[in-house]
Amino acid sequence: MRILIAEDERELSAALVAMLEYNHYSVDAVFDGADALDYALTENYDAIILDIMMPKKSGLEVLRELRRSQVNTPILMLTAKAEISDRVAGLDAGADDYLTKPFAMNELLARLRAMTRRRSEFSPNTLTMGRVTLNRANFELAGEKASYRLGNKEFQMLEMLMANPGRLISTEQFMERIWGYDSEAEVNVVWVYISYLRKKLAALDSGLEIRATRGVGYSLEEAQ
Repeated sequence: MRILIAEDERELSAALVAMLEYNHYSVDAVFDGADALDYALTENYDAIILDIMMPKKSGLEVLRELRRSQVNTPILMLTAKAEISDRVAGLDAGADDYLTKPFAMNELLARLRAMTRRRSEFSPNTLTMGRVTLNRANFELAGEKASYRLGNKEFQMLEMLMANPGRLISTEQFMERIWGYDSEAEVNVVWVYISYLRKKLAALDSGLEIRATRGVGYSLEEAQ
């Protein structure tokens, strides 16, 4: 899943990014409301974390503009303000949840999971295809006799492929979704991770293969 964080406290932002990436999210981080609005309008995110007090535009202004623009991405508001009136203002403007600083990282993760579950109504914890199952809770790819705990990028790429069986996913889609809008990674990194996944799928006797369509992208198919 891909998350946008808009938080002008650099140390807190860095801690949030590290925590989310450790938990297998892809993260874009911005530090003012103007950039938050620009990113949220031009990119596809599964959730947005917005600090209320930011330069250029407040989190509430960004929230209102996004909802006016029909952006329905789940939004969690962060604030140092604890007054009920502030929470009410955010929720009335279209926020999905509200968290007051300081907060426990585990609580933020739980709220993100709850928001994204509500958005999709029901998102199964496991994806099954061929003879393997991908567990979204513990990032484990399991076959009949063995299993692998996947790294962050491997998990996200395989999740995209298994959630869209047979569908071509371009290198650009992988890059934007997993490495992020401002990534300096080279596009050939996608091929490297595809190679890692192919080896694991083969080792598990998965009955699956990742097929490459030259100049178009990759798809996950039942092995012939």
